Amino acid sequence: MTCEASGRRLRVAVLFGGRSGEHEVSVASARSVVANLDPEKYDVMLLGITKDGRWQLPAESQKALTEGPARAPGASAILPADYHAGGILRLGGNGSPSTAPIDVVIPVLHGTYGEDGTVQGLLDLAGLPYVGAGVLGSAVGMDKVVMKTLFRAAGLPVPDFVSFKRHEWQADPDSLRKRIAEELGYPCFVKPANLGSSVGISKVCDETELDAAIDLAAEYDLKVIVERSVQNAHELECGVLGNDDPQASVVGEVIPSRDFYSYEAKYIDDKSEVIIPADLPEDLSEQIRALSVRAFQVAECAGLARVDFLVTRDTHEVFVIEINTLPGFTQISMYPKLWEASGVSYRELIDRLIELALEHHAQRESLRTSYT
Repeated sequence: MTCEASGRRLRVAVLFGGRSGEHEVSVASARSVVANLDPEKYDVMLLGITKDGRWQLPAESQKALTEGPARAPGASAILPADYHAGGILRLGGNGSPSTAPIDVVIPVLHGTYGEDGTVQGLLDLAGLPYVGAGVLGSAVGMDKVVMKTLFRAAGLPVPDFVSFKRHEWQADPDSLRKRIAEELGYPCFVKPANLGSSVGISKVCDETELDAAIDLAAEYDLKVIVERSVQNAHELECGVLGNDDPQASVVGEVIPSRDFYSYEAKYIDDKSEVIIPADLPEDLSEQIRALSVRAFQVAECAGLARVDFLVTRDTHEVFVIEINTLPGFTQISMYPKLWEASGVSYRELIDRLIELALEHHAQRESLRTSYT
């Protein structure tokens, strides 16, 4: 269904916040999305989720979005002064909320309980179209261990890694220290297996720093991944857009202000540099774009994703680091900037994502759900 076909504005629910270390990033992304939804095409309903998992009604959600932390990442994007919830939620005569039908959901959620398939499963059960990957693609994209195992099986180049559960580290740290030293060496990166925005990630230069890094990662997830460091490398990112015929954006390069692209380097100190398009040989850019589409397909994604790479400066050896199924979506985030450089404006990008969500939902609805 499109705006033109239905003869009315589409009702779009923007879902944001959530129980994640990336809550503030989600709020900032939602601000940008809402500010750029064309009011001639869409009515907007805001649905916020607090840090403790409580779902908020539209009026409370609007307050959370407009009165959130002023220094939240990407907070330069603000809501229009005359923004309102579009009349979507109304109170019945007895004071109980009644909602008009939702046409499509934009889950502007990052990290656990939002980008990992949990919300996607809820929306599937409710029969609602939504932007982004489904349950499987979202879960694969969130779990770095499953993701890299799947990529490796499909022939995509990934750095060597070791993974383990928190209880294994607590029970026998000596064995894991030895395994990391023998299989990976130093420097290496320690990460929570399920999180994003570089939260809980540490670069470990020698064994004296390992324990604290693992303990930090284990505060955020029950599974930890340790990766071999790719030295002297470009940090590159590429956007993917589509369903059955996904397309890749231009390639961008991030030059972190710190030793690696940490949360602080991304959102706090404003000193990291972004080069779009990246200054790379044409054949290397095309290789990265092709690998991005392949990673999108292997992970069974839909709608959108951003694929991150490390490429050695001397030999141009390419490594797929991860795929992000709901990347940051502020106007200063890489994903929309990559597409802007590819000729798709922020507002056009949102329109296209909504179209893709409706298209994907229609395909799923065409399937038989009964034998008789």
